[in-house]
Amino acid sequence: MYDILEEEEFEFEAVELPDITLEIPDIACCFCPQVEFNGKSDSLFFNDGVRRIDFVLVYEDEDMKEIDKNKTFQKRKVSASLMKMGMELEAVRSVVDEKLLFVKVHMPWDMLCTYAEVLHIKLPIQPNDLSTTSSPFNFLSCITKHFYPSEDLIAKETEYFTAPFEKDRLEYFYVKDRDLFFTPSMRSRMAYYILSRAPYEVRENIKKFGVTKLLDGGVYKAAYPLHDCRFNVKSKEDVCPNERYLLYYEWAHPKSFYKMQPLDLIRKYYGEKIGIYFAWLGFYTAMLALAAIVGLGCFIYGYTTQETSTWSKEVCDPLIGGHIVMCPQCDRECTYWRLNSTCESSKVKEKVPYTACGRCIRVSLGIGTVLFWIVLILVSVVAIIVYRLAVFFSFSTKLQSGIKELEPFKEYVTAQMATSVTASIISFVVIMVLNILYERVAIWITDFELPRTKTDYENSLTLKMFLFQFVNYYSSCFYIAFAKGKVVGYPGQPVYLLGKYRNEECDPGGCLIELTTQLTVIMGGKAIWNNIQEVLLPWMKNLIFRYCTRVGSEKVIPRWEQDYQLQPIGKLGLFYEYLEMVIQFGFVTLFVASFPLAPVLALVNNLFEIRVDAWKILTQFRRMVPEKAQDIGAWQPILQGVAILAVASNAMIIAFTSDMIPRLVYYWSFSVYPYGDHSSHTMQGYINNTLSVFDIQDFSNKSRLIVMCLCVAVVEESGTGQQI
Repeated sequence: MYDILEEEEFEFEAVELPDITLEIPDIACCFCPQVEFNGKSDSLFFNDGVRRIDFVLVYEDEDMKEIDKNKTFQKRKVSASLMKMGMELEAVRSVVDEKLLFVKVHMPWDMLCTYAEVLHIKLPIQPNDLSTTSSPFNFLSCITKHFYPSEDLIAKETEYFTAPFEKDRLEYFYVKDRDLFFTPSMRSRMAYYILSRAPYEVRENIKKFGVTKLLDGGVYKAAYPLHDCRFNVKSKEDVCPNERYLLYYEWAHPKSFYKMQPLDLIRKYYGEKIGIYFAWLGFYTAMLALAAIVGLGCFIYGYTTQETSTWSKEVCDPLIGGHIVMCPQCDRECTYWRLNSTCESSKVKEKVPYTACGRCIRVSLGIGTVLFWIVLILVSVVAIIVYRLAVFFSFSTKLQSGIKELEPFKEYVTAQMATSVTASIISFVVIMVLNILYERVAIWITDFELPRTKTDYENSLTLKMFLFQFVNYYSSCFYIAFAKGKVVGYPGQPVYLLGKYRNEECDPGGCLIELTTQLTVIMGGKAIWNNIQEVLLPWMKNLIFRYCTRVGSEKVIPRWEQDYQLQPIGKLGLFYEYLEMVIQFGFVTLFVASFPLAPVLALVNNLFEIRVDAWKILTQFRRMVPEKAQDIGAWQPILQGVAILAVASNAMIIAFTSDMIPRLVYYWSFSVYPYGDHSSHTMQGYINNTLSVFDIQDFSNKSRLIVMCLCVAVVEESGTGQQI
């Protein structure tokens, strides 16, 4: 659609918001009529078949159950307020549970026009008569059409010039049919706007209003707009557009995984906020394709050339790496070890409403709480580091002797690898537990701050959650990438953590293999956990609910009751979907130099994520209240910040964590004259060049006794007669 910009012809003045909270009407003046269900399971209308259902409220009948009398009073006040404002209500009893009553809400034409003007909803003025430029790639349409939703099912929408609606200038707008002029999503949005402001009580000169508070207080069981049909069966009603059915078969169904998303229909059915999310997710997934190709190419190249790597050959060669005896990596339990024991790990190749004072106090408390939880994360990281140091000593002495019967796997299961894998799993468990706890704290803090608008609320919560999850997910990865193995001292004078634990060293192949292990465990575990939370749990809840409320097959269940049996959408809506993708974006970009397969895993995950999210909101959840949005909000600057940080992070990984620069220096300078003996540039001799000789007589007294006891065992085991 196109917006009209001619200000001379359409100068819209600001519209005053109708005051709907000035007066709470007397209960006796308005009465919500109760009718019997007419047996039409697919009907989206009142019993008269004319008035469309714009919203549904659900509550338990006070005559069927002993409840708080105040709740009864509040329900009646809300109904009276809505009817006095012009809304039309009709109640019907549940066919499954007689205690439940469903209140159907309808907005008449005049009310729709009033609130369309209040909300500045853009509506069609006339069809777009501008000619479109033909694409030079039209000859490919016979091929590309198979990757788009079927136009026989989802027809291309007519484009219109649009402008914000104004009731006094109705004749300028393109009104062919009053019943179809406002789409169901627009009607639901306006209905929710009124419901969220309907007054129900005045206590001590404080006016209470909004159905949201009544939902939290248990006065109402649910409030939601209706799906237009069942997701897998077309409606029997002729006037039903069956948009949910079309979206399921052309978007959420597994057979349509290769098709482009029908974004226009998604926006029409769910509103702009949902449409922008899926458009952004589709764009992000498409951009991952190029990174995935490069990453997969690097991985394949590294895998196919690992046997031809010069430094890997030297490590694995029994005449080179087998003759180089390395110092123990810990003081007591560790023995001498030969360099070729790390043969496999060396084959991995590296790639590149309050007072200002009150608000200040509330915000300060919020910041302090966030900082406290971030410190708590750092403490957990230190605890895991201590675990790594302590368990490494144990694995060093017990692991090799315990797996002698598993000879084929002995060379892969090293003390370093066992420590890295177990620490990564423990780290993941700690991360998920802290996430669950902090989520509740972050919501409480944001509620305590009393943000003025919903956008302010979402932005404040977004910042808190991202800061926490950034530290929570990435702190252990940053430790491995930039801190581990950097301050270890040297034989005879090692550096100790907390005065007790000797700092851990990287594997001779580098710390990147451990960083890759950490990323794999966290990314894989997070994907599995998210799918359990987002797909399996809602499906099981719906299954259990249907089992507990099952009725005879002869009973017809109306549309509003079918939707009531679905799961409610959380208050935060798409917040967790964005958070999941932004955290994934961090894994893909911040450490891609060490884990080039990250974009591949992210691409595969997102191809499923799009369809799983679509399936979830279409089949397992009630219809969301449509919302307006112009962008992805606070997530945009966060993504930009992560992208900038990723440049520095990968540069530091290449410069300080990997051996790329030392290898390049050796290849171009130290392998040839005057420093080397080779006639041409080569990597031969690199391993020996990076090592230094240490006399075991220089060990400290604390370590010398244990070292002397171990020397004989090492020499005898080697069988070569080499002197240490």
